[in-house]
Amino acid sequence: MTELAGMHTFGELIEPATLKIERILPGSAERVWSYLTDGELRRKWLAAGTMQMNAGTPFELVWRNDELTDPPGKRPDAFPEEQRMQSRIIEVDPPRRLVFSWGERGEVSFTLEPKGSEVLLTVIHRRISDRTNEIMIGAGWHMHLEVLAAVLSGGRSEPFWDGWARLCREYERRLPG
Repeated sequence: MTELAGMHTFGELIEPATLKIERILPGSAERVWSYLTDGELRRKWLAAGTMQMNAGTPFELVWRNDELTDPPGKRPDAFPEEQRMQSRIIEVDPPRRLVFSWGERGEVSFTLEPKGSEVLLTVIHRRISDRTNEIMIGAGWHMHLEVLAAVLSGGRSEPFWDGWARLCREYERRLPG
């Protein structure tokens, strides 16, 4: 495993309003792909929601972050128990690449590259609205990917909300102002 794509590597802004984060994950690209595209598997680390794997198809993501870890940690008062977002598939190339809209403005791409018995997952989140969202989204992807790595390896992650709060402070420090 390279240090660049290690489990605790921080995301970085690769251009204005674009965050990139990488992880080496256990298993094949097909297995990780299923955790990106199958709503029941995806809900274990990110958000539920059925996707039809055709460009142009709409879908809904449903976050219930309190369900990702046991215990969940302390959810910030400003966050509801459930969050929903409408999205649309932009590009799909199983099991290598998935791109979808992030609400009405943003875009997220997932690229999988086999590395022996592991896979390099690259997430790029484009058109982030402002610095506050860069921090929250950076911490969010970082924590969700830690949960995914724990799910794939049969391990445990720290409580989701506690990790997210810790990572927000770290991204505040690391991302340019």
